[in-house]
Amino acid sequence: VQLQASGGGLVQAGGSLRLSCAASGLTFSRYRMGWFRQAPGKEREFVAAISNNTYYEDSVKGRFTISRDNAKNTVYLQMNSLKPENTAVYYCAANLLGSSPKYRFWGQGTLVTVSS
Repeated sequence: VQLQASGGGLVQAGGSLRLSCAASGLTFSRYRMGWFRQAPGKEREFVAAISNNTYYEDSVKGRFTISRDNAKNTVYLQMNSLKPENTAVYYCAANLLGSSPKYRFWGQGTLVTVSS
């Protein structure tokens, strides 16, 4: 299984970015896909997930949107109204639906830097 995240970069506060995560080596539609982030000096935290429903960390609700294209084996994270505190390495992850809540597969991360 490989998860390839992309789309990170440098953006000014208030700007937008769209992250993508291309998956291979799995039956994509059978997996819950999630986005996590790790800011400098902090622990990795949950951002959003999508299965048949979508789930968001409270601070990103209304600003971030997770979506998936099962035909392209890709999950997206549209991030709007970005804030400096959103600066982090963003990781995508996959977990088989119906299995343990712990995500089994992880991508390599893509850096998002939001300048003030």
